[in-house]
Amino acid sequence: MDVGIIIGEATPLGWERWRHVCQLIERLGFNSLFRSDHYFNGKQKDAIDVYLSFVMAAEETERIRFGPLVTPVTFREPVNVGRMAQQLDALAPGRFIMGLGAGWYPDEHEIYGIHFPAGPERYDRLEEAIALMKELWYSESGSFEGEYYRISGTNSKPHPPAGRPPILIGGSGPRRTLRIVAEHAYEWNTTPLDIEGFRAANEALARHCDDVGRDPADIRKSMLIFATIGPDDHQEDIVLQRFLDMMAPEGSGISLEDAIAAGHGPWRGSIEQLVDHCGQLRDLGLDEVVFEHFCHEDDTVPEWMAAEVKPLIEAL
Repeated sequence: MDVGIIIGEATPLGWERWRHVCQLIERLGFNSLFRSDHYFNGKQKDAIDVYLSFVMAAEETERIRFGPLVTPVTFREPVNVGRMAQQLDALAPGRFIMGLGAGWYPDEHEIYGIHFPAGPERYDRLEEAIALMKELWYSESGSFEGEYYRISGTNSKPHPPAGRPPILIGGSGPRRTLRIVAEHAYEWNTTPLDIEGFRAANEALARHCDDVGRDPADIRKSMLIFATIGPDDHQEDIVLQRFLDMMAPEGSGISLEDAIAAGHGPWRGSIEQLVDHCGQLRDLGLDEVVFEHFCHEDDTVPEWMAAEVKPLIEAL
């Protein structure tokens, strides 16, 4: 099983620290480095633009996969996202992952003045955005006419090879999200699910794949895990507080009990329990676990994970 890292909004992030993180995650042998594409989540902090940061990731690394986990269709016009994606694929061939989703966090939309449609419209827009991007990427004279988006006779180069950039769809909604995964995705990523939740989502995905004539085994499967773990109690306390700060709305606090009651509790336990949990997910078809790096300013946890945790999960 592969092990990846995601950088979210738990810690303020600047350019030189991002450069360091890119080099660190590559040096430590992780499979991927993702960023959550939020303008903020919980409390607002210093941040750097996601797509600009991927140019640096392409330049500072040679091996790892990287991309957004995931870009909401609401933030940017899909023609702009598609053009950036094909340029990033040209810069780092086959390593940029085009992670897409319907969007879910209304607060950042309200604060930044971005329209946040109702759920059905967001999923309709997501399907249109994927179709438009494929026209941009592969057609010599791309044309697309949808309800929300259109292009007319564009020849947007450089055209990537078929299947690139790989499309990742984030989410686990059994009706719309997993249908879009079955129809369009190279990879499916889900936010944390327990064993039974992942089993049920897998079964729903298999039904959609059967409907569209696709083998679900052809779809790579990954899961984000908010594991508040570290080499000692002190480090775990810091990581847990960073997780809670990320989950708390602006100007408020939240306890671990509050997070658990809201269904947003982190994964907590021993290394042995974590490896067993990942093993059960692997038996159900999971290919990669992606852990949040909550303390970007400190290398302690990723270095410890690379030495003590990652080899055990990779051996599953």
